[in-house]
Amino acid sequence: MPLNDIAPTAWRALSERAIEPNAYYLPDWELAVNASAPGRTGASALLACDEATARLIGLLPVVSLWRACRIPLPALVSAHPYGTFCTPHLDREAADAAVEQLIREARHAGARALMLREVSLDGPAMRAFTQRLAREDLHARVLQSHVRACLDATRDGEELLREALGNKKLKELRRQRQRLAEHGAIRFDVARSTDEVASAIETFLALEASGWKGRRGTALIQVEGDAAFIRRAAKALAATHQCEIVTLRAGDTPVAAGIVLRHQSRAFFFKLGVDERFAKYSPGVQLTLELTPLRRSGDRKCRLDRKPGSSHDQPDLARTFRDRRCADPIAA
Repeated sequence: MPLNDIAPTAWRALSERAIEPNAYYLPDWELAVNASAPGRTGASALLACDEATARLIGLLPVVSLWRACRIPLPALVSAHPYGTFCTPHLDREAADAAVEQLIREARHAGARALMLREVSLDGPAMRAFTQRLAREDLHARVLQSHVRACLDATRDGEELLREALGNKKLKELRRQRQRLAEHGAIRFDVARSTDEVASAIETFLALEASGWKGRRGTALIQVEGDAAFIRRAAKALAATHQCEIVTLRAGDTPVAAGIVLRHQSRAFFFKLGVDERFAKYSPGVQLTLELTPLRRSGDRKCRLDRKPGSSHDQPDLARTFRDRRCADPIAA
């Protein structure tokens, strides 16, 4: 079924019951991606519904293996949502039935394999697939695995930072923060309302384009479809309290900004933009350190969904966020 033909209300209701959080498959995010993000439009979806009530119990956006990888084989692949998680939404009360139907729908579409990109190997969604396949004497094959950074924000913030960075590095970061304050009082702003997010997203886009992504021509604002997607998604998710824009300022000058998505008990750190004129003060890390008490106060987990090497601050960011393993499994 084309993604745009799915009733958003049913999709949202399923996301509230999902066995494992994935903000990148929330309807307001994925539909925005599907509408304008270059190379990510025109996705379809495998659906699973309760046979008695017709309630939606499973949803997985997909594209063909040819479109995803240019491999001419009859297989379906989870559609990439411009994030780093492709975990399908499965109803926590009917996960087994949902997986059974999703696999059946893939077979009816002519697929000989179903490839799930970017899912947690030890997560409940993957366990549901593994258990269902085992009943048919099948198994999932891991094609590639890697580690993603994740922060357990339910822990004490100071204890977590000391463990992750060490006293020496924390002392250095605090010294850098004091030096940054020489440019103006340090302020950490969180945009939550639709109007606040609509304004803050422009600050983020400008910061991202001012750095290395702008020089490479890969900043979101430099591609019309990408800019349209993130503006639409951020405002729509803010209306349901599922998107925040966090900004670190020195006086009136924004020095770093990040997009944080929320789904159930987890927060997802989508992207970070920094003013590289302040690079020696580690603005990206300073912003991230502020997220620690913020997430802890909300009793949430916060993941950092960014690729290694994407900023000058990346080594320190990777140490700050605790690791969690993800992988690309394929189920036949």
